[in-house]
Amino acid sequence: MRELLSELRDWHDSGTPFALATVVAVRGSAPRAPGAVMAVTADGRVVGSVSGGCVESDVYEVATETLATGSPRLRTYGISDDEAFGVGLTCGGTIDVLVQPYTTADDRDRLRELVDTVAAGERVAVATVVSGAAPTGARRVVLADRVTGSLGSEGLDAAVTDDARGLLAQGATGSHRYGAHGERRMEDVTVFVQTYAPAPRMLVFGAIDHAAATARIGSFLGYRVTVCDARPAFATRERFPTADEVVCAWPHTYLESTAVDARTVVCVLTHDPKFDVPLLAAALRTPAAYIGVMGSRRTHEDRIARLREAGVDEAGLARLASPVGLDLGARTPEETAVSIAAEIIQHRWGGTGRPLGELTGTIHHHRP
Repeated sequence: MRELLSELRDWHDSGTPFALATVVAVRGSAPRAPGAVMAVTADGRVVGSVSGGCVESDVYEVATETLATGSPRLRTYGISDDEAFGVGLTCGGTIDVLVQPYTTADDRDRLRELVDTVAAGERVAVATVVSGAAPTGARRVVLADRVTGSLGSEGLDAAVTDDARGLLAQGATGSHRYGAHGERRMEDVTVFVQTYAPAPRMLVFGAIDHAAATARIGSFLGYRVTVCDARPAFATRERFPTADEVVCAWPHTYLESTAVDARTVVCVLTHDPKFDVPLLAAALRTPAAYIGVMGSRRTHEDRIARLREAGVDEAGLARLASPVGLDLGARTPEETAVSIAAEIIQHRWGGTGRPLGELTGTIHHHRP
């Protein structure tokens, strides 16, 4: 939904009826993960995607039907389903898509509240009944300090709220099954819980041309990008217009004072020992998901020796992605940024980094 925030706001403000299609389950290989969304207006406009193009035409027709009836629908598409094959889901997986109409002002107002919450960066989980012994499309919104909406019974609300808060803490999205009144280990009701958290951070150290390109691709990938350098002549907004913030400070000092979590990626592009060593020592004390370091192999060997002298152990050194990036033969700053981004994606999803044509088996990796 995050990528559709602007359109959903505009449609709310103009009173435009629309339907929202959401991938609520994936089995096998599929091009989009649970939570992918596509929206269709009553006058035929479309934004977003639930399958990268495979089943969008059929979902469009279902969305048009729900706008006419006012009732949500759950559709399953898979390679074994002749109708689904006919609309093009040839990637071998199966997806469930829940299509919900927003035809009344009250419905759109409730969605607008959620849109504004997500846009503000507040952590929120949305639990929606997908099927079973509860009203399809019923929704409960769960935040750290409050809840709104009901799934139809007090027991189901309590069980789902508890699980949603657990998923919210993990930043995870998925479906759960319950009894009609929230009983565990029963399968009368399927509830899809989608979590929204602030965008993950990308911290880029070293205000060089490669940093500008890396900041651009980081923003493109959905990161909140910070560029940091100790030199005021280089750490300027003019040089990094796509970054969310540009900080002039000693890198290790800034890193020790800012928030870093298990989704944060750190890109150290300074390749200067007086910056690198204290910065990397500080980075290795954080739970950052990825720490990439630019430099030649000779520079890397010297850096490793200096870090050992600074007391960094072998487990810490093993966390460093250095020299940074995948072997793409990159030459320009932009090509190097693609190489860095590719390694970050590989690290996140557990890919091999090899050409898909050389491999067999599933194409789409699930989070390790």
